Amino acid sequence: MMVVPITHFLLFSAMLFTIGVVGVLTRRNAIVIFMSIELMLNGVNVAFVALARHLNSMDGQMFVFFVMTVAAAEAGVGLAIIISIYRNKGSVNVDDLNLMKW
Repeated sequence: MMVVPITHFLLFSAMLFTIGVVGVLTRRNAIVIFMSIELMLNGVNVAFVALARHLNSMDGQMFVFFVMTVAAAEAGVGLAIIISIYRNKGSVNVDDLNLMKW
């Protein structure tokens, strides 16, 4: 049986995280930015699981459980906020939003 080295998992994790960072920095749509943040969280989760498997420890997998729980709560609250902003402003473009201004 062939074993995949940990470097492959860490490179994949770094690529996911980098794609997420590029998405957050370059896009102006709030939903795309939100999806990019979720992609970054998934990249970190892959690194946690890979390192936990490599070190024969359950610590990384427990962290992933908590990160996924927080990400699920963030998804619910974040999407509710985005929908509320869209209903009030008619756009989810972050350049058009200035919530402090009446």
